[in-house]
Amino acid sequence: MRHVWPEVASLLEAHGTCALVTVVNVRGSAPREAGARMVIGPGDTGFSGTIGGGELEWRVLQAARQALAAGAQSAALDRYSLGPELAQCCGGSVEVLSEVFVTEQLDTVRELAARERAGQFTVRARIGRRAVDRIPAEDAAEDGGLLEHFGDRPQEVWLFGAGHVGRALMLALAPLPFAVTWIDERSDAFPPVLPQPIRTIESSDAAAELAAAPSGAAIVVMTHSHPLDLAIVHAALAARRFSYVGLIGSSSKRARFVQRLRSAGLADDLTDTLVCPIGLSRIRSKTPAAIATGVAAQLLERFST
Repeated sequence: MRHVWPEVASLLEAHGTCALVTVVNVRGSAPREAGARMVIGPGDTGFSGTIGGGELEWRVLQAARQALAAGAQSAALDRYSLGPELAQCCGGSVEVLSEVFVTEQLDTVRELAARERAGQFTVRARIGRRAVDRIPAEDAAEDGGLLEHFGDRPQEVWLFGAGHVGRALMLALAPLPFAVTWIDERSDAFPPVLPQPIRTIESSDAAAELAAAPSGAAIVVMTHSHPLDLAIVHAALAARRFSYVGLIGSSSKRARFVQRLRSAGLADDLTDTLVCPIGLSRIRSKTPAAIATGVAAQLLERFST
């Protein structure tokens, strides 16, 4: 889960300046959508995010670095024709807003960072000669200005099992737009160092943890125990509030589980929704990394907007 304004605030605090580049409008085919952003530090401090790569990103990056080197607050809105101007095959056009922030803006940036950490929010931006004035959308008139949306609302994934495939799937999901909660009963199951977005729960009653999972979450089950798998799948399906319940295993495992679930009283309309095997069937490899790649791709297919 990426937060833009905390990145800007961190660079301002450390270096006194940074740049924010935003795709504000797209016409026709383009490598990224409106709202794609890059945060660029001064000198050799690097950048994060992408507006699509290629010649477009290179030119925008160079222009932002030149503006940073000037050492002054600035804002510029530029249009790029991807085909005739940049020789990119996309053929559409994009408008890119490039802003350079300086220390004097740190209080405003910190306020925006706090709002973004608290959740999603929308502002109406008015682009001036040297700066962009951002007003909470609810406080601004509807006419004029650019609506900007900040703060991710990633899809919740509750991953049960910290074995080889569980670890590989955790790593595959970490950079993607998912908020992962990882559950296992074994105290030594989790690696000592984890990507920042991953939250872990050590629990001797994994199925009971589902009570805290938000409605709409995706439930992925791959524990070390088939009876535990069955208990978690039963609880997840019976709750009738999760958007995906997936179980690692073969078609024969699915058949056995469905039979047991129905014997335990679950209706056919619930057991029919169980996803097993999980992942993309076109991926034949059974290595943990390959399985994890297929499951991550399946979740992206289902939940990407």
